[in-house]
Amino acid sequence: MEVQVRFFASLREAAGTDRVTISLDNGATVKDLVARLHEQIPELKGVAGAIYAAVNDRYVSPDTPLQEGDQVALFPPVSGGEAVKMFEVTASPISMDEVAARVNKPNCGAIVTFAGVVRGITGEMETDHLEYEAYKEMAERMLAQIGEEIKERWPKIESVAIVHRVGRMEVGEASVVIAVSSPHRGDGVFEACRYAIERLKAIVPIWKKEVLATGAYWVEGPRHPEEGTPDKVPPAFQPTPIVERYNDDNP
Repeated sequence: MEVQVRFFASLREAAGTDRVTISLDNGATVKDLVARLHEQIPELKGVAGAIYAAVNDRYVSPDTPLQEGDQVALFPPVSGGEAVKMFEVTASPISMDEVAARVNKPNCGAIVTFAGVVRGITGEMETDHLEYEAYKEMAERMLAQIGEEIKERWPKIESVAIVHRVGRMEVGEASVVIAVSSPHRGDGVFEACRYAIERLKAIVPIWKKEVLATGAYWVEGPRHPEEGTPDKVPPAFQPTPIVERYNDDNP
């Protein structure tokens, strides 16, 4: 099979070209490709402290198998300052002002934020603290999907940022902050903020353990947008469980 290889930055300079076509055996991996390139272009060895690979515009691991016609990009670590992440799962404390700043643009006169805060009392139960766990990579992709859904439903909205915390959180600390901006307050920013938190609770793989003085338990769904959600429309995607669990009341 043949794959197209593109080089960037120091790897491009060492190779003396920005792209080549390489023939490989069927079933070859990205690691096999790099080994073949080192044989054919020895100048690539030792150029970068690390080499990253993307196949068809997606980051991959060394063991990723290649297929006929794949486009493989090879590059050193990216440079420059940290990019602002609009959709993030983090173990660090969350600042409402900082998340709002992520969506602040010169043409926006309205920014609405929502913060989910650890509640100390629920009914007759007193919470000592919460513990959140997430499938981070997937969770961040699903947060980004929520941002796309919001922009489709409220086209005048400029920016959406959603930051969710994981780990241990004490009473009063923010577990999630959502910020939405638009030119005017009537563009759907209030509705979009509520939509975001309801969708987050329905589809984002984040789990909460409630720790009480008397014990601890995991809070589980399913959760779907509440009936009172403004402009409620059945979303296009809802996750389907692979295995259902049952109890004595629901055989």
